[in-house]
Amino acid sequence: MPHKHSRTHGTQDMGFATNAIHFGYNPAEEHGALTPPVHMTSTFAFETAEQGGALFAGEGEGHVYTRISNPTLDLLERRVAALEGAGAAVATASGMGAITSVLWTFLSAGDEIIVDKTLYGCTFAFMRHGLSRFDVTVRHVDLSDPANLSAAMTDRTRIVYFETPANPNMRLVDIAAVARIAHEGGAKVVIDNTYATPYATRPVTLGADIVVHSATKYLGGHGDLVAGLAVGSAEDMQAVRLVGLKDMTGAVMAPLTAMLILRGLKTLGLRMQRHSDSAATVARALEAHPGVTHVHYPGLKSSPQHILACRQMRVFGGMVAFEVTGGMDAGIALMNRLRLIKRAVSLGDAETLVQHPASMTHSTYTAEERHAHGIQDGLIRLSVGLEEPEDIRADLLSALDAGASTVTKAA
Repeated sequence: MPHKHSRTHGTQDMGFATNAIHFGYNPAEEHGALTPPVHMTSTFAFETAEQGGALFAGEGEGHVYTRISNPTLDLLERRVAALEGAGAAVATASGMGAITSVLWTFLSAGDEIIVDKTLYGCTFAFMRHGLSRFDVTVRHVDLSDPANLSAAMTDRTRIVYFETPANPNMRLVDIAAVARIAHEGGAKVVIDNTYATPYATRPVTLGADIVVHSATKYLGGHGDLVAGLAVGSAEDMQAVRLVGLKDMTGAVMAPLTAMLILRGLKTLGLRMQRHSDSAATVARALEAHPGVTHVHYPGLKSSPQHILACRQMRVFGGMVAFEVTGGMDAGIALMNRLRLIKRAVSLGDAETLVQHPASMTHSTYTAEERHAHGIQDGLIRLSVGLEEPEDIRADLLSALDAGASTVTKAA
């Protein structure tokens, strides 16, 4: 249902930080209030019965009911769409709400979706145990090589879905190359851009059709909300709004949550730069430590996908994955020795967080599935926060050194 778009303040031609602060809002239209008001209402009154009828018929501009649209959500949607270089967006109650609202809109019984080898655990569970129950075929393909997609596409393929970088092992996918192949076969490309954010990567400008976010993470940035966003063309987002959100999931974002994300967006560029700079420092320190066997971070020159990362990422993000000598048991022991870094799932917070995917976020995979999908039992996922990078580094190295000392004494 069309909803009113107030006159924008800022344009997509302006810089990222400027749009993150100003786009879509003019204080003069709200009594000079510098901060946009929060519209805490479930429904909206019509001046006449005819106006209400026109809105329900899709013939007018305005708001009817917050499950469909709300002025506070509308501002957030337009601002995030501007940051992604897209036409429109839809706000949802969670990242999974964004993913399911999009997929329920564009998939039907008998269709096929091709997904990358590595996916966030709840996304994997929805694909494997949700979509498949309704006669949608889910096929996992290693999309790190676009040629694999060419061989896998069929006339039933409707969507190609992936994360880049992937959660939790940091695999990258060449967005432009995959988009070309998918579009040649008539499929839409849907990308989870939670790890990168539009500050690092703008998938729509590289050929993607739809981008989804867990706004719980970097967009909100402070670990105090749960939310999601889908971004794409105006036509696709209207379909997601009226089918996937309104009718299929009902996963509606609360206006107060939208306000908190708008606040978080104002510092997104600053935060992502700091997250990325600190993550690079931590990744180099881990790579140099004899107790670490592998470090997965696209900003490292040793990364096999570093050239691709340089081509499609402005910065390399705040997420680092690594494996330690001794595997799973050693990794868990390392986590328990950390003092500053907090053991918690989620990511993108001001605090540095560490977790063990095999037993936590990706426990929806069986052991065999984790092995097949590139998620090692000993892998540790680190969300590098906004503390002093030297303090983060020192905490990790102290825990690693203590582990090496324990091994030496045991020997």
